[in-house]
Amino acid sequence: MKTPLVELSVRRPKLVLALSVVLTLLLALQIPRIVIDTDPENMLPADEPVRLASDHMKEDFGLHDFIVVGIVNNELGVFDPATLGRVATLTDAILEIEGVVAEDVLAPTEVDDIITTPEGVLRVQRLMEEAPETQQESRRILEQIKANPMLRGKLASDEGKAIALFVPLESKDVASRVAAEIEQVVDHSGAEQYHIAGIPIAEDTFGGEMFMQMAVAAPGAFLVIFLLMLYFFRNVKVVLAPMALAMLTVTATMGLLVATGHTVHIMSSMIPVFLVPIAVLSSIHLLSELGVRYRHSGNVATAIRQTADELFVPVTYTTLTTAIGFLSLYLTPIPPVKVFGLFVAIGVALAWALSFTFLPAVAMLLGRDTLERFAESSKRDAGSSIGAALHFMRRHACARGKLFTTVGAVVFAISVFGLTRIVVNDNPVRWFKADHPIRVADQVLNGHLAGTYLAHLVVKGEPGALTDPELLRYVDRLQRHLHEHDNVGATSSVADVLRKMRFQLKGEDRSEAILPATREEASQYLFLYEMSGGDPEDLFKFVSPDYSQANIWVQMRAGENQAVSSAVDEANAWVATHPLPPGIELEWTGLPYINVVWQEKMVAGMGKALAGSIAVVLLMMIALFRSVRLGLVSMIPLSAAIAITYAFLGYSGRPYDMPVAVLSSLSLGLAVDFAIHFLQRSREIYREEGADFERTMVRFYEGPAHALARNIVVIAIGFVPMFFSSLVPYITVGAFFFAIMLISGITTLFSLPAILSLAHRSFFCDAKCREQQPQIAGISS
Repeated sequence: MKTPLVELSVRRPKLVLALSVVLTLLLALQIPRIVIDTDPENMLPADEPVRLASDHMKEDFGLHDFIVVGIVNNELGVFDPATLGRVATLTDAILEIEGVVAEDVLAPTEVDDIITTPEGVLRVQRLMEEAPETQQESRRILEQIKANPMLRGKLASDEGKAIALFVPLESKDVASRVAAEIEQVVDHSGAEQYHIAGIPIAEDTFGGEMFMQMAVAAPGAFLVIFLLMLYFFRNVKVVLAPMALAMLTVTATMGLLVATGHTVHIMSSMIPVFLVPIAVLSSIHLLSELGVRYRHSGNVATAIRQTADELFVPVTYTTLTTAIGFLSLYLTPIPPVKVFGLFVAIGVALAWALSFTFLPAVAMLLGRDTLERFAESSKRDAGSSIGAALHFMRRHACARGKLFTTVGAVVFAISVFGLTRIVVNDNPVRWFKADHPIRVADQVLNGHLAGTYLAHLVVKGEPGALTDPELLRYVDRLQRHLHEHDNVGATSSVADVLRKMRFQLKGEDRSEAILPATREEASQYLFLYEMSGGDPEDLFKFVSPDYSQANIWVQMRAGENQAVSSAVDEANAWVATHPLPPGIELEWTGLPYINVVWQEKMVAGMGKALAGSIAVVLLMMIALFRSVRLGLVSMIPLSAAIAITYAFLGYSGRPYDMPVAVLSSLSLGLAVDFAIHFLQRSREIYREEGADFERTMVRFYEGPAHALARNIVVIAIGFVPMFFSSLVPYITVGAFFFAIMLISGITTLFSLPAILSLAHRSFFCDAKCREQQPQIAGISS
């Protein structure tokens, strides 16, 4: 299999280069057809029950996803004529913005209040028909909000320092544009501050910034890797070959993704950043070996063939393990993660093919002077600072095998305990840095109001069920129990509408603010609401027109998984001890709940993917080395890297979130690559050296270890540009991948020789080797 690939490149290099470029250009022509999808809700399949439930809830109750515009004045408050005038003007402007569902905007000038006229007539009318002219009128509006359970905490804070405008959107993907247009029409002449919050604005803004970050991070990674390669090989022409290979790999992979009709989601936007360093890894091994072989043979074709013969097996196995690590993501129930894993795996396979075709073809066309300078530079590597550091590691690892093995075991045990302390938690708003306007708005508004995270608990029954006093009392008790939860700032339902109606009809006597005692009374109050000037559509936000369903609005101050799940669990626990009336069902919906579901599915899916891929990779290692022992040893760097890095989460209290969940599977193939090269090349040298372990280690650390060290540095530092992102997930990916690659690399170069030094014959020698070779005692330094 290896001969046709390499021979074609050696004999027809120009043809190979032309085919590589032409095929890549054909795929690149597909990229302008790219379709971008930044909606995290699409992390779940379209037919996922929680998504279907959310769609039905929106249709049944005429609801849309909201962004929240907050007006805050911590010193003087916002209930004065001038501020309320600016709020009214802003509301009018918002109603005209394309993408806003104007008839459903919740604002002082747009919502209805239930009042009783001096004549004793029940009226449903606008809370604020026009901006008040006096301070007394302004305070009256605040008192009306506080007296209305459907508005209290939602439309304004009790102390009067904040007002909220809930702006419904035709679709979530217009959130950032609508927010930008709102910011343009804000009147900043007053002392109040304006903030915009809500999950839709966080998700849509993240999607926009995500692609801008990738436009910087991918070229940044490319530049960093180019400079590192230039430092390692000191020859621009030689270094341009693997960089061109990386460009071909990324371009072809993204073109294929678009050509096959896949959208570019949050996950797939990171494909270029992952593929650039991965694509050059095999090139580093091949170029390092090529320099040595050319120095000895003086013939480029011979050197290429010898290099391919030496490295085809380990490079192929490292490619397979890397591809399997990414392909394991296809086991997750998250469609964008499946696409990401599949196409990174395709890119990895493409980089492998180009490494044995494109790279040799370029080498054949390089001038003799270029190759001789390159070969001479590789000769100086042994005396370089990297060479000195590698030999330092070799001497101490081999001389103190028991010590380093024991220390490693202790560190691993401590790390495993740290894994038990990991907490799963995430929130799209936390994907931004603490000083980002969206994070600031989230903190400010949720500090003043009942909450910007709106979930819905839908009560389902037969038509007319929601006029049953028993069911109404049950709904009322459930929502009041929910209101006691720390994360729930307010709840509202049709029960509140009925209480408010009775309160007003009974002369605003608080003792009369109770639920109807009969179906007839409940029906009369609901009919009276519609006949008293109120918009029936407002009522039907809480109860369906046939009174078969009720919608409990649950406002939460925090959108993290744990906070939302805690409220949901509290409600479920209450229902478990207070059985639902016969024929009644409950169903949670809303963006905060959808986020909980897809993140839980992602974590569970990643766990299964990681377990499955570890098992497959272990079997591959056993097959490669034809040894269970070596197969298990090859997994040590990966296990150590994941355990130590993830233990940091447990001990530091940092949550296990979406990017961290993805990293566990992504690191699998790459982390085990180092061990494959170490063990495969060491075993071959060991046989050549007649089972002399000391000489084996010296030769390995003078030659192949240099390529291994370069790979560790390249793939670790290749993710450093992501440290400077404004988005927390990208910083997390960069930092954790840097740590995982560095730890697994150091473990490979330090721990593996220490372990092997204790029993190298049992690892490297087969039965024939043991019969022919005498026992070698002791390892010198």
